Amino acid sequence: MKNFQVIEHPLIKHKLTLLRDENTGTKDFRQLVNELARLLAYEVSRDLPLEDVQVKTPLTTTVQKQLSGKKVVIVPILRAGLGMVDGILDLIPAARVGHVGMYRDEKTMQPVEYFVKMPNNLEDRHIYLVDPMLATGGSAIAAVDALVKRGAKKENIKFICLVSAPEGVRAFTEAHPDIQVYTAALDEKLNDNAYILPGLGDAGDRLYGTL
Repeated sequence: MKNFQVIEHPLIKHKLTLLRDENTGTKDFRQLVNELARLLAYEVSRDLPLEDVQVKTPLTTTVQKQLSGKKVVIVPILRAGLGMVDGILDLIPAARVGHVGMYRDEKTMQPVEYFVKMPNNLEDRHIYLVDPMLATGGSAIAAVDALVKRGAKKENIKFICLVSAPEGVRAFTEAHPDIQVYTAALDEKLNDNAYILPGLGDAGDRLYGTL
């Protein structure tokens, strides 16, 4: 799939292994999610547009490069996506942060939007939609729909996750074939309860100690 990429890097693989370990406590889990988000964002941001700018150094005046246009917006899918925000902000401190809240309807098993708050001029911004898990794909698909409804351009949206399941990747890329997906790992499958195998458990519970 041309719009799906597993980012291969020794540090990412190492930190993801630690993240999967059931013995990794809340503090370390949270730190690892931040570190992984930062590493993934470094790779994902490679194609941000640049422009020339004149800078006066202590020795001379020179023309160099800086990011052009509107800044990045980081959009976590609540609540687990919040765990990835600080890691990306460490790398891109000028980024704005929006929020998308989704919950799963127990009867229909479909995602339901309950909260959306975005910066202005969304149509001009590069958006990093983040969630540690891409399991069934339902929440990510609905989150993209929520962004587009509020003016975001699909070509400016990138979805970043730590662990993905083939079922979720298939559903997301079929629903939004023009949006790039970046992940640290493509796992084996979903179990009967829609948890990713081997996965890392419930990311939200492990991030916030609500096991």
